[in-house]
Amino acid sequence: MIGAGPRGTSVLERLLANWASAGSAGTLHIDVVDPYPAGPGHVWQPGQSRLYLMNTQSFYPTVVPEDPELAPPLAGHTFDQWRERQQAHPHPSLTDDERAEVSRLGEADFPSRALYGRYLRSTLEELLTVLPAGVSVDFHAATATSVRHAAAGPAAASVLAAASGPAGAEEASVRFDVVLDDGTVLTVDSVVLAVGHLDARLNPEQRELLSAAEELGLLYVPPAAPADVDWSRVPAGKPVLVRGMGLNFFDVMGQLTEGRGGRFVAGEDNGELTYLPSGREPLIIAASRRGTPYRAKATLTGYYPGTVRLRYCTEDAIAKFAGSGIRPSFDYDLWPLLHRDAVWAYYSTLARSQPDAILTDPAEFLRALNESLRPHAHSTAKWEHTAESVIAVHVRAAYRLDLLGLAAPLAGRSFDSRAELDAAVVDYLLDDARRSALGEDDPVKMAIGALHHGRAVLKTAVADSGITDESWVAGLRGWFESFVEGLASGPPALRSAQLAALARAGIVRFVGPDPKFGVNRRARTFTAASPWVGGGTDESADGGAEGAAMEPAGIGGAAAGGAGVRGFVGSAGVIGAASGTANAGAVRARMENAVAGAVSAAAMIEALAPANRVAVNSSPLLEQLLAEGLVRPRLMMTVEGTPVQTTGLDVVPHPYRPLGANGSVTPGLYVLGLQLSATQWGTAIAAEARPKTGPVYRSGQRTLRDADEIARDILDH
Repeated sequence: MIGAGPRGTSVLERLLANWASAGSAGTLHIDVVDPYPAGPGHVWQPGQSRLYLMNTQSFYPTVVPEDPELAPPLAGHTFDQWRERQQAHPHPSLTDDERAEVSRLGEADFPSRALYGRYLRSTLEELLTVLPAGVSVDFHAATATSVRHAAAGPAAASVLAAASGPAGAEEASVRFDVVLDDGTVLTVDSVVLAVGHLDARLNPEQRELLSAAEELGLLYVPPAAPADVDWSRVPAGKPVLVRGMGLNFFDVMGQLTEGRGGRFVAGEDNGELTYLPSGREPLIIAASRRGTPYRAKATLTGYYPGTVRLRYCTEDAIAKFAGSGIRPSFDYDLWPLLHRDAVWAYYSTLARSQPDAILTDPAEFLRALNESLRPHAHSTAKWEHTAESVIAVHVRAAYRLDLLGLAAPLAGRSFDSRAELDAAVVDYLLDDARRSALGEDDPVKMAIGALHHGRAVLKTAVADSGITDESWVAGLRGWFESFVEGLASGPPALRSAQLAALARAGIVRFVGPDPKFGVNRRARTFTAASPWVGGGTDESADGGAEGAAMEPAGIGGAAAGGAGVRGFVGSAGVIGAASGTANAGAVRARMENAVAGAVSAAAMIEALAPANRVAVNSSPLLEQLLAEGLVRPRLMMTVEGTPVQTTGLDVVPHPYRPLGANGSVTPGLYVLGLQLSATQWGTAIAAEARPKTGPVYRSGQRTLRDADEIARDILDH
């Protein structure tokens, strides 16, 4: 086992469960390799700051399956079951901080990553106390640097020759030498690559920024796991540019505010937060392509809103494609189904919670809308136009759904000054937090809830070449992924309220949509400017760009987290385009005008994780496997017939085994987790505990079933 985080722990758990279930005789030895403590691995270290929160509530995650079709676990529970057990009978090994957090943590609360790491460690410790007869486990706190076929004589060579293609690979067997960075060599029959998040080489723009920082004495923090960063290096009282306003942004925000002694205080009248600074905060200048952070999660009792049920994008509907021999396209087959569900979720909630928004009888409106949404003819334009006509008759204009507006709330707007922009972002944040608090009574959050449901169905639909390569590249990953993540993968609602409080306190300011980044060598600063924010009178200039010498950094303008502000592609091509879309020349002119309003800082933070792309991951092991042809990245063909390199490894199911450079499958080598991102979608999301109510989606425990398939294949051979 190379990698001892959640996925590695799941494979170990499945090996033990299947070994015990089969009543196996003989012996099984498992070597677990990871430089980080086994169980939590790198990301979930129990000692990290408790300000880093999970993006899912207590009731969601698990590393132990609850599938009756799988071998029963020997030990362990879901996270929520573990939480309840610790509240009733705290384990003596829990620290004071862990006990304090557990004691106040409810099933719908967001745990710290540190506490989830403690759960992972506890689960592993439980497993090790119930090892079946004949099983032994050794842990190696080291990094695997290479995996090669074990040195052997002519017999092994003939076996390798037999494994020259997938058919021969099924029958052949080889052994592997796994070399660790402490000099240890492990000779094994099987290797499971569960390596998780890896460091990555910087892209050209990031390399230019890092080089400029080293030359000019600036601080540049490249993409990294937040717990790995020394935040004390960011100076107090000075501007710091933070690029990316996705989930990592809130980790940065927490460390530079609460992490430095600041406090949020709720108002007695309305509960609105006020920030009390410690005086040690920097001035955080936040930038992203949207110009705003991800929308916050709604306050719900479950992971999915109970009042939303998918009517069109269902697992049964997806199965009909396969049953008819159709390999669907994302934009023209799958998205129209989910689009209908989002429209119905929005307007059915609106009619229930805000009937005054309906010009006619709400029941009559819903009947007409229901009829217009029926996929009675496979014509995207027909249903969209029919539904729009119904909505125009029945719904007040101010309450009509605008999907583009949800994805990019600043689209089509220009701002004369940074103060005007800041006020607009605060309004958006407060409105979003208010909607989150309304939960299932807010139509916007329920439209997003339908998208959230739909992601679970789409994960099954698109896995294992379930859609065409062209639509994977251009549709699913080309526009939909960033669109839906910005809506449905947001932080707890508390974070939106906190960010608004920080902006009102002057601790956080914003750059604006579509920012361009550069380096002002004369002033020795990083710079950022938005073409949609002018340099009008602003009593709080951030240092200025001094008008000249603003040198763009490489490709510039690419910020983490989100689709472009000016439009996005949907079922019928471009389904939204903001008023204010400009041609390249007009945008260039606006950018030149905006230079006077540029912000500058001597520190810049990339608020995103290292790129999850096997071709750029800076892992000695992955680099060796790629260089020697034991694995290869997957290529997909665009609609123009151009091959493009995807993010993940090329694998064959099931279980997932990598294809080598020559197209062969090496028996005994398995892949689980993030490196399957070209075969599965949403590989970074944890396995889902079985919900107490609502639908149980096949994709919820997909990772655990993958682990089970690997374990059974290993034991069968």
